[in-house]
Amino acid sequence: MPFYVRVGKVPPKRHTTFYKDDGKSLYREELFSTQGFSGIYSNKYHMYMPPQVDSIGELAQNNSNEWPDAPLQYYHFKTDSKQTNGDFFSARNEFLKNDHCVISTAHPTEDSEIFYRNSYHHEMIFVHRGEGDFLSEYGRLPFEQWDYIMVPKGTTYQMKFRNYNDAKIFIVESDTPFEIPRHFRNEYGQLKEDAPYYERDFKVPQFMEPIDQLGSFKLILKVSNRTFEYELPHHPFDVVGWDGYLYPYTFNIKEYAPKVGKIHLPPPIHLLFTTEHFVVCNFVPRLFDFHPDAIPAPYYHSNVDSDEVLYYVYGDFMSRSGVQEGSITLHPMGIPHGPQPGKTEASIGKKETDEYAIMIDTFTSLKVTKNVQETMVEDYHHSWLEN
Repeated sequence: MPFYVRVGKVPPKRHTTFYKDDGKSLYREELFSTQGFSGIYSNKYHMYMPPQVDSIGELAQNNSNEWPDAPLQYYHFKTDSKQTNGDFFSARNEFLKNDHCVISTAHPTEDSEIFYRNSYHHEMIFVHRGEGDFLSEYGRLPFEQWDYIMVPKGTTYQMKFRNYNDAKIFIVESDTPFEIPRHFRNEYGQLKEDAPYYERDFKVPQFMEPIDQLGSFKLILKVSNRTFEYELPHHPFDVVGWDGYLYPYTFNIKEYAPKVGKIHLPPPIHLLFTTEHFVVCNFVPRLFDFHPDAIPAPYYHSNVDSDEVLYYVYGDFMSRSGVQEGSITLHPMGIPHGPQPGKTEASIGKKETDEYAIMIDTFTSLKVTKNVQETMVEDYHHSWLEN
């Protein structure tokens, strides 16, 4: 995040004595830093020493979900057709992945007192359906439908839904941070006047009373394709205060202010976040192009350097029929794609669109999993054939 936040109690100067109310015992300072000690960071102040752990064990994993002989072709699959019971973590199903990115969905069906930490990947969690609280060392972060929850790697957290009858999340993991694009910011890091969002659109954690509790607390750590279980001797949400630039936050897709042009603008105009290995764009309701002969539907194109993933959230999807909420399409690099037959002509003269979708363009090809094989529309690659 590009701005400073302070929550709870912190000492007047970092790396100095900060005593508890008894005047004798110290709060424990933790520097949560990036790029060694050269990137953005936060300082957290714990009631207990953060490294304390009673036991560590590795959980059995089934890592054979890749579809090794998947053909290079266009894919359309329906993520609502693959649902696994469990909590916000155990219910996840992976669909697409490479060395830098993992794309999953989950339909959480139950609450859990277990804590979770992704040690090697940052997470972008899109709340497709549901509302509740994202709890972490940083405090309480309420979330609602269509919020992006941006989670720095190494964050210990829980997700608590108000209702588990129809909850769903879309998760994108990245081995490098989700950054606000540099051309959206001025030299001081402030969002510029022409950026599609503003600092006040981002919601930051609210203060949550620290939990001073000893006992046995289970923490699940994801480390690439391995998962570990830690038993902690104290509650991990024991932070009395923190400050800095590194923390989880939310942003709702409805707050995105789209740009429009005289003729069709390319997808980067809808940019939301960047990483070193892929970008995230989102499509929201907007006015169409105003040239008298404009074609609002996108032109045919070949992504020779990137795979294009679209997650369909809501609305009337102008360039494609057959997709529904929760559908994902994958158009691999090196082969052309675009509107299906009749969609270009049908778009002419239209004044606006009412659709929400999330696009991920990766700079390394994605591998599809057996979950794609189970949920794919078999004849999708024939959908450009004219009858």
